Amino acid sequence: MYLLAFAGACVLVAMVPGVSTAIILRQTLRAGRGSGLAATLGNETGILLWGLAAAFGLSALLVASQVAYDVMRVVGAGVLIVMGAQALWQARKGTPAPEGDVVPGWRGPYLAGVGTCLANPKAAVFAMSFLPQFVPAGQNVPLTLVTLALVWVAVDLLWYGALIWTVTKAKAWLGRPAVKRRLEQISGVVLIGLGVRLVVESR
Repeated sequence: MYLLAFAGACVLVAMVPGVSTAIILRQTLRAGRGSGLAATLGNETGILLWGLAAAFGLSALLVASQVAYDVMRVVGAGVLIVMGAQALWQARKGTPAPEGDVVPGWRGPYLAGVGTCLANPKAAVFAMSFLPQFVPAGQNVPLTLVTLALVWVAVDLLWYGALIWTVTKAKAWLGRPAVKRRLEQISGVVLIGLGVRLVVESR
């Protein structure tokens, strides 16, 4: 029963647009379904690692250390701002980048997904505060937290998979040069905005 309740909560969390959604949509729009799926797998790798860290108490160190938190916050913000600036520069050029320049196979989008997730201290804090709420009394806490992390990843994969499928179906319209350029501009502004917010936000 608690797994069903947790899965429902994960759906609601996944539906809230954030850094992960921006990265996955941008990769999908730039280079297609495969790139979006690779970014999704990267993001879910990061989610799983934060979930495991929460299960074994490692992310508690990050939560307890202001210096470690601030370092990750600045690094994560820098990653987002750089990616946003690249999107705005691409939109300013007005021509789509060659396919090989956009993503070198699956590795580029995968690393973008996992990198932005791991460099986001909010993900660690969220894992520490979100997962434990669904651990029933008397259960093995580390094992239950690992199970919850796996459920979280599964729900995310289904949600982002559906999102990627929807975007791919609209590719004929979204792939038009003018629309693609506008979407690059929007994604660039969103990524930079998320980066700036990460810099100025406190815990």
